[in-house]
Amino acid sequence: MNILIRKVQKADFPQALELVKELATFEKAPNKVSVTIEEMERDGFGSEPVFKFFVAELEGKIVGMSLYYIKYSTWEGKCVFLEDIIVTESHRKYGIGKKLFDEIVKVAKEMKAKRLEWQVLAWNELAIKFYEKVDSHFDNEWVNCKLSEKQIQEYKI
Repeated sequence: MNILIRKVQKADFPQALELVKELATFEKAPNKVSVTIEEMERDGFGSEPVFKFFVAELEGKIVGMSLYYIKYSTWEGKCVFLEDIIVTESHRKYGIGKKLFDEIVKVAKEMKAKRLEWQVLAWNELAIKFYEKVDSHFDNEWVNCKLSEKQIQEYKI
């Protein structure tokens, strides 16, 4: 397979959003995707971009993507957070996810990041096996916390 890994372009967003929806279905949350192409364009290419990503292209079709952003550790400094690696189901197990992961590692190296972080669902055995192969540290110390958009808006200040 002649896979091209490259930075995203605005024209890629419709295919990227389809990959996001496919991931949501895989993660048993098909109705949770609310982001729009317009939001992705604004947030990725607007005056203050909040994320970047790479796509895996095969014969003009986007078959994978890896989205990341920069975060900051008060203890260590600049870090990279890998939000998602997505490879369409029909193209899994061909090493595309590894190529996308490698690009994120390159970014972290080039920017001299102190950490590269991500999350993986506890039941996603294939992803866990992949992360074990790259000698990842699995952190069982921290608990994930979040507020939903509704909770943020209803929060009493």
